[in-house]
Amino acid sequence: MTEMESAEYASTLDELKIQVQSSRLRAQRTTNNELLQLWWTIGRTILTRQVESGWGTKVLTRLADDLRDAFPSMKGFLRANLFYMRRFAEAWPDPTAIVQRPVGLLPWGHVIELLDKLDDPELRDWYATKDAHHGWSRAVLAHQITSRLHERDAAAPSNFAGTLEQRDSDQAQELTKDPYALQFLAIGSDASERELEQRLIDRILETMHELGPGFAFVGRQVHFDVDGDDFFVDLLFFHVEQLRYVVIELKTTTFDPRDAGQLGFYVAVVDDRLRIRDKHQPTVGILLVAGKNDTVVRYALASTNQPVAVSRYELAEDAQKALPDEATIARAFAEEIERAPKPEA
Repeated sequence: MTEMESAEYASTLDELKIQVQSSRLRAQRTTNNELLQLWWTIGRTILTRQVESGWGTKVLTRLADDLRDAFPSMKGFLRANLFYMRRFAEAWPDPTAIVQRPVGLLPWGHVIELLDKLDDPELRDWYATKDAHHGWSRAVLAHQITSRLHERDAAAPSNFAGTLEQRDSDQAQELTKDPYALQFLAIGSDASERELEQRLIDRILETMHELGPGFAFVGRQVHFDVDGDDFFVDLLFFHVEQLRYVVIELKTTTFDPRDAGQLGFYVAVVDDRLRIRDKHQPTVGILLVAGKNDTVVRYALASTNQPVAVSRYELAEDAQKALPDEATIARAFAEEIERAPKPEA
């Protein structure tokens, strides 16, 4: 095989691999959607029988056993799962929702998370849309619901509208949250900035999940020599969907207007030194602070020419504060002994 033939073969193989992967993905989605439609149909049938014939929990137990006997190789016919199927049909009463709405693209375990954690139909659909679009894992979906992403998403105060073009401003705003839920770092509020930064790097996967989809880590304490003066950016990311650098600075104190000026300086340096003008969108900055006065933030951002946002972060309570004291432990232990069954004489 000549060099040209080898190159042609390699190119053809790559194309076929893409076709195979795409076909497998479509088949998986089709199979998943068919299964969800089946679970919905079973759930709707149970609902109807409960209303018309008064089916109770004993009937569902029998139904689960009989379905498992009839289809021994098929998983999903546990009694608890039948209750989820019923709730599924209650939550999305329109059968076309399973075909035409994002929930129809989700694995069954994700649907269960939505049912267990959310009562509001609009919120269920909101999280289902985000999940289907970003391809979250079940653990990430659970975290986003628990940390109330719908309240935090794109919520950080910024000056993007005044420093970027409108379409770009709207996109950049989507990169922000307020507050950022950093409880997974398992450190207290007395941690130093360097400790906070180190823990974010140590838990980089959780950090990336909290930042949001599309963020790629570039570096920590990224050095810039500005005419002999040394400057270091705390954390530098590149957003692969929006094609822009994102500078993140950390402050373990309450927001100070000077912080916005410092971050704006770093944004200007990164934009000048790293950004490729005809390929990349303008660089933006996000300042994470322990606390902030939103009025002070608004005035500070109005006087900054670089696109920056300011957000608060939340940490877990200190480990010692989270633990019960010795007296509480002793009392709980005594109560447990008191409740334990006494041996027969």
